[in-house]
Amino acid sequence: MSTAQHKIGSGFGATSTADEVLEGIDLGGKLALVTGGYSGIGLETTRALVKAGARVVVPARRPETAEQALAGLPSVEVDELDLGDLESVRRFAERFLASGRGLDIVIDSAGIMACPETRVGDGWEAQFATNHLGHFALVNRLWPAIAPGGARVVSVSSRGHHAAGIRWDDIHWRRGYDKWEAYGQAKTANVLFAVQLDKLGRDAGVRAFALHPGGILTPLQRHLAQEEMVERGWIDEDGNLLHPEVFKTPQQGAATQVWAATSPQLDGLGGLYLEDCDIAEPAPDTDDREGVKDWAIDPEQAARLWTLSAELTGVDAFAS
Repeated sequence: MSTAQHKIGSGFGATSTADEVLEGIDLGGKLALVTGGYSGIGLETTRALVKAGARVVVPARRPETAEQALAGLPSVEVDELDLGDLESVRRFAERFLASGRGLDIVIDSAGIMACPETRVGDGWEAQFATNHLGHFALVNRLWPAIAPGGARVVSVSSRGHHAAGIRWDDIHWRRGYDKWEAYGQAKTANVLFAVQLDKLGRDAGVRAFALHPGGILTPLQRHLAQEEMVERGWIDEDGNLLHPEVFKTPQQGAATQVWAATSPQLDGLGGLYLEDCDIAEPAPDTDDREGVKDWAIDPEQAARLWTLSAELTGVDAFAS
């Protein structure tokens, strides 16, 4: 499969911060939406965008918690949204569309990871439903507001997509649930979503990207027991980070999604998977967890997933 997945030499890297990649970029007059924009790398993304002049809408499942986290930060508004509840997605989108505003940036940063088997909606597996289907429905419902001729949609995936492609014969894990493979499927779905959205939206000037933000210890790990993080070699028994050179700070973790949303280096490009503030290379055959797996950027699988997601959510902004 031919691919544009090759580094461009952006000048940034794994240790770059969100503020650094935004240096010299004026986002005055721009409106961004950041799901999960009040915690972890989402919070740092919101802070960086505001510092560069943008106004930011932060949809939150816990609005009061979001208000507290964002207190004192100007040009930010919070509204209620539960990505695991399609009615909540619909209500939020209707409220936003009623405001008559256009969106220049959408960053789908919220997500859950490696949770115990949980069902939402029509018995859907929670990681696939929240990380993918909720964002799929949100972007499609907001499509009338996503500004043509320059808007970008950023889907925050993970290197976790290496763990699994799409389990087409049991997408909701009704047989033999594995929390890490289910997470991998959800993260693969995040990439495939960007691939197909970019194909559908590019004629209107809207481009989409997916990315791996890096390894960062944030509230995303809330479903993991300390013992499991010790077993994985992330922390010691006292909770100390074992390999600080491997893990990014939240400010560094926010950098790639901010770069994806704003960098002029990506003008004219789209449908790509990024990492460390550059375009990622195709993953090598060895399992060293670098780059992007073929199954995550396969255009046929991207189209198939879009069709399935539209059927499940009842929403498709591009239906003829």
